[in-house]
Amino acid sequence: MIALSKLVTFISGSPQFRIQESVDTNAPRYVYYGQSDLMDDLMGMCLAQADSKEVRTKDEVHTLSCGDVVFSLITGQATIVRQAHDGYLYTQNYIKLLPISTIDASFLVYLLNEDQTVRKQFFIGLQGSQVLKYTLQQLKEICIEKLPPLDRQWQIGDIYLKQLHLTALKTRAAELEKIVCLANLAEVSKR
Repeated sequence: MIALSKLVTFISGSPQFRIQESVDTNAPRYVYYGQSDLMDDLMGMCLAQADSKEVRTKDEVHTLSCGDVVFSLITGQATIVRQAHDGYLYTQNYIKLLPISTIDASFLVYLLNEDQTVRKQFFIGLQGSQVLKYTLQQLKEICIEKLPPLDRQWQIGDIYLKQLHLTALKTRAAELEKIVCLANLAEVSKR
């Protein structure tokens, strides 16, 4: 088994309480990356309209780029950032993971989200904790079993992300079908 810290470089997000908001309209404007954004990226589509919080600041902050792997210390979920969230500011509640060449980004997301050995390690790390929040140290100490070849990793990660997207599409279709059905029932009940 190999520690995740040997496969990934970790970059913590900007401490939100230290970001000095600027009234200067020329200061760069950033949108905060939030949990709904993470879920949108993970599912490969916009699931809900969320009011994203913004800030203007001249401070140096950490931002995400399309293709980055990001891990939520709040939910313990990872995803790959999509183009829609390129340039978003991420706070101390998120960690950017930069995989080395021996691990595929989509496979890393699969491992962190679904691998039972990894989930068990997270669970053990949370036991006895008052606040159920993951830590950077806990993430670094996660041990990964022998990695499959890169092409196999890519296949597993690709299928995983496509399956999540398909599930999200089916859920949205079912919700829309329900809305149409209820509208039809309302119309019929008025007659």
